[in-house]
Amino acid sequence: MLTTDMKLVLGLVGFTMVMFLFERIRADVVALVVLVLLGLTGLVAPEDLFGGFSGNAVMSVIATMILGAGLDRTGALNRLAAWLLRRSKGVESRLLLLTQAIAGLNSSFMQNPSVMALYLPVTSRLSSRTGLPLSRFLLPLAVAIVMGGSLTMVGTSPLILLNDLLVSSNANLPSGAATLEPLHMFAPMPIGLALLGAGLLYFRYFGDKRLAQYDVDRGVTPARTQSYFARAYGIEGDVYELTVTADSPLVGMSLGEAEATRGSPLLLALKTGNESRLAPPADARIWVGSVIGAMGERQQVADFAQNNFLRMSTRLRTFGDLFNPSRAGIAEAVVPPTSQYLGKSQAELQLRKQYGISLLAVNRDKTVHRENVRQLPLRAGDMLVLHGIWQDLAQAAENKDFVVVTDYPKGEQRPHKFKLAIGIFAVTMLLALSTRIPVSIALMTGVAGMLVAGVLHIDEAYASINWKTVFVMACLIPLGWAMDSSGAAAWIAGHTIEQMPEDMPLPVLEIALGLLTTLFSLVIGHVGATIVMVPMGINLALAAGGNPTAFALMVALSASNNFMTASNPVMSMITGPAGYQPRDLWRLGAPLSLLYLIVVVIAVNIMF
Repeated sequence: MLTTDMKLVLGLVGFTMVMFLFERIRADVVALVVLVLLGLTGLVAPEDLFGGFSGNAVMSVIATMILGAGLDRTGALNRLAAWLLRRSKGVESRLLLLTQAIAGLNSSFMQNPSVMALYLPVTSRLSSRTGLPLSRFLLPLAVAIVMGGSLTMVGTSPLILLNDLLVSSNANLPSGAATLEPLHMFAPMPIGLALLGAGLLYFRYFGDKRLAQYDVDRGVTPARTQSYFARAYGIEGDVYELTVTADSPLVGMSLGEAEATRGSPLLLALKTGNESRLAPPADARIWVGSVIGAMGERQQVADFAQNNFLRMSTRLRTFGDLFNPSRAGIAEAVVPPTSQYLGKSQAELQLRKQYGISLLAVNRDKTVHRENVRQLPLRAGDMLVLHGIWQDLAQAAENKDFVVVTDYPKGEQRPHKFKLAIGIFAVTMLLALSTRIPVSIALMTGVAGMLVAGVLHIDEAYASINWKTVFVMACLIPLGWAMDSSGAAAWIAGHTIEQMPEDMPLPVLEIALGLLTTLFSLVIGHVGATIVMVPMGINLALAAGGNPTAFALMVALSASNNFMTASNPVMSMITGPAGYQPRDLWRLGAPLSLLYLIVVVIAVNIMF
């Protein structure tokens, strides 16, 4: 029979679902209201009410966000984009497969939205380099990230929450029931591998044909600078290193004189002696052994090298860090009417000497000026195409003499910390493997290591945390406790079993539980669905004679089974750039959700 506490808890669950569904109030505000009501009604004791904020689950989520930001600061994923292009050797299917597989593996130790945020510029770069529209990349990538998140217990918020919910449920188990133990770090790996493999095979043999209708790229994203600047300004090609030989006529010339020679590509960097510099000043001298960083089409650069007795290399051994897209790149900036640059040319302003920025082109009244651009007096409204280190660009923009309109990394990039960050991360994963050290402590050890080593500054660590996600999770965790302790979860499970035919096979019951969890996740998100449904899954298993841990794991995995709506944070991040419409997500995502559920049910039953 329903008690008053059960009615109150079920009423709060209904309230949460309605508020999340209509989105009239922000999700974090709704979560706070639910937390306050749990306290006012006495459903959760005052001393436990704010326990969600200090729980292992919340601390693990915070740690994974910071670790992801640390890896991003080193430009690790930009290096990965270049590696993917090299390994695919221009084969579209191989490129898609490699990108999915690597992203899926990355999502096993980082929060899914964080992985997608890091991979959006990577896929933009791959798209612009290959000519494939973003719509062909982003859905397979999102699916791989969601499925790969089930490889470890820290890959998704539902799995991070699961262990805390398993432990808290022990207090309300019937007498004689076995205590539920937390799952170790890599417990779900067989399921995750099966899911990731199924996703890769789906797009390899079937899904890619369904994506073919999106060959016209409807998406626009600021990160796709390379294709944009090639189209708008004729600035295209790759960067090459040119080493000056003793026979070169450039020896003794200034960089400005070299740029004025016939057929010269864009000269963006220079190394003389031990000093490497991006956007060197025009009066910098070129000597024997100097290395020039030149940008242009391969044939143009090769002709320039041959005519001037330069050794050409396609590998960036000298300027690899300088030309890392996370550290430097091309941007557009407009000259405002109040600028002090009006009437002055680049030669007078000496942008390269003052700020380390190269002016590549000027767009004036829809006419692009690239020849003799250094001598062109600037006017209000001119659109400047600049190349330089992002930090230098941000410093130059502080004077308000031009306004940068291209999105670019505002924070300091630290590619020289790459090996250190990877080492710290490897040690973190090894600690997480230990059964003696809780995962939250292992992850926080990695955070402390990155802060001490200077991979991240503490303010950057704070900024990397999505506090809305943390707040929603911490506020809703007590709702799961109340579902369990009030007996509401057991009551629903008992009545569910009574309504079902006798001797129903457990896999059928698991499929029904998975479908119900998926429906909940469409309404209240994956965190809310996990918190509400895990206690119900455990009680359902106990009533049906199943394995409570298996049912709870089924719920946690099914909570992420949403490829159909933007309520999944990963899906919401790809709809804009790829140009997917809501009906597209339902048409493409529904078969994937069905495949996901079938694989999970089979894999969980094999494991347990």
